[in-house]
Amino acid sequence: MLKVLLAGLGVRGRHWAQVIQRNARADLLAYADPDARARGRACAEFGERPAFASVDGALNSLDDVDALVLANPPMGRERIVRAAADRGLHLLIEKPLALDLDEARRLVGIAESAGISLMVGLNFRYLGVTKALKGLLRDERVGNPAFARFTYERWRDGGRGDLNDYPLTMRHPMLWEQSIHHFDLMRYVYEQEPVRISCRAWNPGWSMYARESNVAALIEFDGGMVVNYQGTWQGNWAVPGFEWRSECSEGIITQRDQFGELYYALRDDEKLTQVSLPPHERWITETRGLFDSFVKHALDGAALECSGRDHLMSLAMLEACIRSSEEKSAVDITGVSPATSG
Repeated sequence: MLKVLLAGLGVRGRHWAQVIQRNARADLLAYADPDARARGRACAEFGERPAFASVDGALNSLDDVDALVLANPPMGRERIVRAAADRGLHLLIEKPLALDLDEARRLVGIAESAGISLMVGLNFRYLGVTKALKGLLRDERVGNPAFARFTYERWRDGGRGDLNDYPLTMRHPMLWEQSIHHFDLMRYVYEQEPVRISCRAWNPGWSMYARESNVAALIEFDGGMVVNYQGTWQGNWAVPGFEWRSECSEGIITQRDQFGELYYALRDDEKLTQVSLPPHERWITETRGLFDSFVKHALDGAALECSGRDHLMSLAMLEACIRSSEEKSAVDITGVSPATSG
């Protein structure tokens, strides 16, 4: 059994509590959160367990923790990562790892120096639709991908009680909190690495966010792939819009919902063919896939997926977008992060 301390009991932490509870090879040992109400709610919803106001307090009181799932906001994590590293704990940390590439590098370095594993919570890789899309590309049913359009349009009401509110005041909230998923998916699905980005990030006049909630980017990859990306958290219609259309040498693949609706067509097909997908419980199914991978790594020695080291390249894409928008010119990824892969 993998004995887990869960730190952070907000919206995402409650998803993690459900997933850890359901895993037959994991034991949700204790909770940690500075908010007493959050600790009380977790005990009421997921069972009475030791509940601490801080990770330090939990680690000082518990002797048999194997792993830390860190679901707190991505600010000021270094002290927690160092404490976990000193205890030799496996780490699973919610994305983004940090809100600064240099800080993220330090966290990865701490974990690697301590010889511990650091996995990042990129749950969208474990969606059934993501695996099916990747499978279509691998079996070359529609040929090799050449270019794509990725559109994400959402009215994200930052005042809703079921959403984290810290993005309301953060720098580049769309990039750091949402686009990070999309950029990681591009790298994962196309199996190519970014080399050059042109970007503009801005805020519409009606935005409730203090900083840039809109992103438009042209992303070039080392295998020749080019992706035209547009993302917004302040699209002015409450009905969300999503389409990820990949143009391939023999046809297309299109995903029309971030959790499903996958289709493909060959060039001369009159209609799209829908791809059958497994049942999905939103926010739980894909998180369960991620946690299953973490448990297999920790207990069985399986390969570490979504590693902190790999995550640095996706974070470099964000930094390149910011620099490109500020400098009003294209940015080479190597100029932002010359040593992120490995």
